[in-house]
Amino acid sequence: MPTPMTLHGAEALREEVAYRKGSLRQEITQAIAEARAHGDLKENAEYHAAREQQGFNEGRIQEIESRLADAQIIDITTIPESDKVIFGVTVTLYDAAADDSISYQIVGEDEADLKQGKISVMSPIARALIGKSVDDVVIVVTPGGEKEYEVSNVEHK
Repeated sequence: MPTPMTLHGAEALREEVAYRKGSLRQEITQAIAEARAHGDLKENAEYHAAREQQGFNEGRIQEIESRLADAQIIDITTIPESDKVIFGVTVTLYDAAADDSISYQIVGEDEADLKQGKISVMSPIARALIGKSVDDVVIVVTPGGEKEYEVSNVEHK
């Protein structure tokens, strides 16, 4: 089943794979060769650490390639703008109780980063927002109880 991913998220994963297959793979191979040169491999902590790092790196490469193969890459800039909340948009919410606004971009699960204002399409808040329009009121069930927001802006960027 395809999983949605923004164009930016797919590019970031492609860059990570290129780095892991290129310079990082070479660094690990060199570290293994240097550790081998130290002699007895059974009690060589540097060798075992480098081999472990190699296994992690190869596993991460496979994981990223699998995610990219299963991804449905969506470029939000190619979708006609509207005031409707859909995957990839940046939505600004107004919290009347706190008299505060907050913005989130709705992205794929691999791209979510709350510190950067990116929330997963599978998160409770994103699921409550999908399909809503500017001026709609949304009630989101959070661990701390229900929160009420008003959709104040939707941007395709």
